[in-house]
Amino acid sequence: MTHPFYSLHTHGFVRVAVAAPRVAVADPAFNAARTIEMARRAAEEGASLALFPELGISSYAIDDLLGQETLLEGVEAAIGDILDATRNLNLVLAIGAPLRWRARLFNCAALALRGEILAVTPKTYLPNYREFYERRQFSSGAHIAGEEISVAGKRAPFGSDVILVARDVDNFALHAEVCEDVWVPVPPSARAALAGATVLLNLSASNAIVGKSDLRELLCASHSARCLSAYLYSAAGQGESTTDLAWDGEATIYELGSVLAKAERFSNEPQLVTADVDLSRIAAERARQTSFGDCADLERAPFRRVEFDLKPARKNIGLRRKVARFPFVPDDETRLAELCYEAFNIQAQGLQQRLRASRIEKIVIGVSGGLDSTHALLVAATAMDALGLSRANILAYTLPAFATTERTKANAHALMRALRVSPHEIDVAPACRQMLADIGHPAAKGQAVYDATFENVQAGARTSLLFRLANLHNALVLGTGDLSELALGWCTYGVGDQMSHYSVNASVPKTLIQHLIRWCARDARFGPETVAVLKDILATEISPELVPGEGETTQRTEDFVGPYALQDFNLYYATRYGFTPRKIAFLALHAWGDATQGEWPAGLPPEKRAAYDLPTIKRWLAVFVRRFFETSQFKRSALPNGPKVSSGGSLSPRGDWRAPSDASAAAWLRDLDAIP
Repeated sequence: MTHPFYSLHTHGFVRVAVAAPRVAVADPAFNAARTIEMARRAAEEGASLALFPELGISSYAIDDLLGQETLLEGVEAAIGDILDATRNLNLVLAIGAPLRWRARLFNCAALALRGEILAVTPKTYLPNYREFYERRQFSSGAHIAGEEISVAGKRAPFGSDVILVARDVDNFALHAEVCEDVWVPVPPSARAALAGATVLLNLSASNAIVGKSDLRELLCASHSARCLSAYLYSAAGQGESTTDLAWDGEATIYELGSVLAKAERFSNEPQLVTADVDLSRIAAERARQTSFGDCADLERAPFRRVEFDLKPARKNIGLRRKVARFPFVPDDETRLAELCYEAFNIQAQGLQQRLRASRIEKIVIGVSGGLDSTHALLVAATAMDALGLSRANILAYTLPAFATTERTKANAHALMRALRVSPHEIDVAPACRQMLADIGHPAAKGQAVYDATFENVQAGARTSLLFRLANLHNALVLGTGDLSELALGWCTYGVGDQMSHYSVNASVPKTLIQHLIRWCARDARFGPETVAVLKDILATEISPELVPGEGETTQRTEDFVGPYALQDFNLYYATRYGFTPRKIAFLALHAWGDATQGEWPAGLPPEKRAAYDLPTIKRWLAVFVRRFFETSQFKRSALPNGPKVSSGGSLSPRGDWRAPSDASAAAWLRDLDAIP
């Protein structure tokens, strides 16, 4: 697989490594050798950057030994050895060392590549409290900018005002800070991020005390989220002096608030963790969050941009990061339960407010026995309970037509009974036959012509009936269509399932609706009598039931628009980050290529755990591109109101998605052509 498509660098990723090596106290030669070993390991694993701990060349906890000429000369000699040994590695090294400049000593991060030092950053904030007394040995680099330093015979930019920018890797811009720098209210890296740095490095020697690791994780995760960046953190570990302190060797990689990789703490073996940082995702988030740019304008600080050539290998080295198969659905059971609770209550509260504001106490809803209407009915019941109104105020109608199966109709009735709503059935087939006859459709004469007109006559008859029932009973028509259907245009425009008075599912994708119903069934949230029917609805093939035929279900939605699991995946990355079809396919291949790898959401039946190869991914991605970008926007431009639920956004023309109805998908289709 030598095609450029399979290289992570093609899609805006870069592999980074964080090391927690074994050190020897005040032994620069030993520490340099361990650094070289781990640098080579990182390079063998395809990393383009390796971060090491604070003062890792000298070791950290050596106090007044830092004032010894012999030690400081040994540090410079060790750095020279590291530069010589890594001359042939396309790997940026960030190493910690005590370095002299103008008769003062600084706690520094030295960044090097292929035997040359790119820049040296001195520590700005020196802790001088509790167990740390760095001001005894070091000077602060707070006011150093625009300077140069000589290290191991090499001249390099010196100061905290340096951002290293790769000429040959888009959005790869580095800034280093040292330990305490991130613990202050305004870390140097915050201003660096505002100036364009995307990968922030922290060389640390933070000691281990009970509970401190949790605080470090919170600090680094939140900092990466606020700075819209990656944040790499390496703390001193095994071999450091334990005269008064202990060390855990914490090594972590964060991106936009989430942890990508984490080393084992208190390990007896050197730790090296790697992860693939998504630089294009970081860039997309910064472009989307305009307040980030506003902050950059207000907090503008001068930085030197030092350019370098990374020369990454353009080959397939896999992808080292978790790519969720269901980006709208957490695979962690606890988090999934929390999300279901939140989503359910967001929808119910939105509906409650709409009923209060309109002074309406009744709801009209069509119940098909399918996923969407089932979930909308559960939300309606929740809203009525919260408002102190009887569930009998929910006027639920099952509206069978030409292709309604006995299974879905039976489930609709069973659910209505179990929820104690007002159940009704109206056969819309006679009205549909009349309209087909009125317009001269061949099906009125018994011909098996099952075209869009035939289908939409049924969808329109149902919706028209619901609106007139709402007029009659002073009620609100509750929409049931979901986000996935809106994205694919799989809904009937106008007098059809695209329209309602209020649409609670409009920003909930099909994959999440399935898990919301599964969550309700698992915990019997609406009583034990609902459990069996909810499980059977989950097991029913997704179908609009508009075309008659033999068998229980002849019209399968996913045969036309593709598997919802893939299409929801495509939707998330197309709208949330604006990724190219190529990148979406690359991610989908890693998420869906092997059913035996990775995590699955709790409760998902084994038969639903599918795998998709690249030709299948490409085929359905092409369907998504055409339907989403070219043919369906006019339906989304006239959406009824409904609450935003998911972080993946909504397609409301008043909120997250504003687009022309007559756009061309040509640019996206051309990008698809680059997928092998």
